[in-house]
This record gives sequence, structure tokens and C-alpha cells, in this order.
Amino acid sequence: MFTYAGAVTADQSASEDTYPVRALKGHGTENDFVLLPDLDGALELTEALVRSLCDRHAGIGADGVLRVVRTALAGEPEVQRQADVAEFFMDYRNADGSLAEMCGNGVRVFARYLHDAGLIGDSATIATRGGPKPVTLTRNQVSVDMGVAVRGNERPVVAGRYQAVAYSLPNPHVVVELDSLAELAALDLSTAPLVQPALPGGQNVEFFVRTGPGRLQMRVHERGVGETRSCGTGICAVAAAAGDGPWQISVPGGSCQVAPNDAGGLTLTGPAELVAELHLDRAWLARHR
Repeated sequence: MFTYAGAVTADQSASEDTYPVRALKGHGTENDFVLLPDLDGALELTEALVRSLCDRHAGIGADGVLRVVRTALAGEPEVQRQADVAEFFMDYRNADGSLAEMCGNGVRVFARYLHDAGLIGDSATIATRGGPKPVTLTRNQVSVDMGVAVRGNERPVVAGRYQAVAYSLPNPHVVVELDSLAELAALDLSTAPLVQPALPGGQNVEFFVRTGPGRLQMRVHERGVGETRSCGTGICAVAAAAGDGPWQISVPGGSCQVAPNDAGGLTLTGPAELVAELHLDRAWLARHR
């Protein structure tokens, strides 16, 4: 079990010790995150600090950062309104420091941390910028009600050749269905695929192939990150584009299940693992604020 470490204790000064010295590393189907426990809302999470933490050579290395804070102390009015249904807020940042509305793999890792730290039981609701998300934990899996995948009116073209569909979860996705695994494997996702017209807030771009009854395989380029080993909201966008589920969806980092739920939305189920608990160097933190 992981123990909770608050960001600041009573005998610490506000100048040198406003940053936590502990962090955790976790992943969901190899979509990896740095978690920062900050229940008292004392951490100023700057873009520069997020980029430094996510740097795979000079930092810890991750696709994004998850700050763990009490919802009432989130500092964002739209989030704080969720405090009556969700005690904890997942403050998610992409690797480039930009804010994101939601992260399907991240919320599962976030819930795993809260559970293992003794802060929640086997079920809870997590506050996110995309609204409250109910989660349920079992020994090896975490399920989250991702809500409704809302299809947009846009019909973007990707890379000048692929007709796509747009979905909001509520972060923006553009989804392309391909004909073969060979075509999927041949994609170059080292840079963001050209999307015309681009969505107003940018977009994650998913490519998928049907591999059998109830089975799909996908790759994704995430805005603010690059190609990742998995994307939970992207998995749900692909499931919505593929039609009536349930679906088992394979990604480079593993697989997740997506099924319709009684609330009319989609439930995402997959693994969430905590890898390490780390002690961050205060001098390093001071240089990267």
C-alpha cells in the first residue's frame, strides 16, 4: 500500500518547500504517468514543471502528469462544483504542459493510487475537467464510466486521403478505419497527422482495423504528446466509430474492453499499475518551476 504524503507540513517554509518531494510512476496499458499527491492544493503545477517531469531523458519520463488534489481545492470553479459527488480531482496535464479535459487510462491509474493509498474503497467518483467519472476497482482491473461519445458534424480528412469521423469524450478525437493490419503497421505517427479541417482545440487521431468478431486493433497520435502506447478516450472513440459493442481493443501497450452501459454511455475496463514511488530532489524542482 502506498502512504499519502502531503505537499507541505506545518513546519516547512513556503519558499523552498512548496513542492512535494514524492511522486509515483504508473501506467495503464503502457500509457504512463507521473502522479503528484497534492491533497492540500499547495503545488503550483506549471507547464515548465510538467514538461520537465515528463522528459524521458532529463526527468522521470511520462505521457502526462496526474496531480491528486481534493476537488474543493482544485482552483477551477467548474471542477470545484463537483466536490459534492467527488472528493478527489484528477488534474491531468499532457506531456507538453497543456491541460486536457479527460484521460481514460489516467483516471484508472489515478483511482488505483487512491485505492492503494487507502483514500477510497472499491468504488468512487473522480472529478475531472470532463465531469465526474464513476470508477470501480477489482484486483487487476479498473472500470470507468466514460460517458457518451458525442459524434461531431465534422467530416475531416486525415493525411490528405483518409475520411474520418470526429468524436468528443469530451476531449476531441478524429477516427479513421483502415482495411488491414499491414496498413496500420505502416503508418508514420512520429509527427501529428495532418487533419483538414482541424478541430478547434486540436485533436487526438486514431487509426483502427477490425480483426475479428468483437475485436479491434488501433494506434493513436495524441495532441500534446505524440504517438502513445495507448489512449483510453481514444479507445472509446474507436469503439463508438466501430458500432455496437462490446469490443476488445488491442493497442501497442496491451488491451482494454469497452461496453455500452445502462446510463447510455461507454464503460472502459483495463489494467492500471503503480510502478514506483519516487523521492524528487528539491534542487531539481526549484530549477524547473
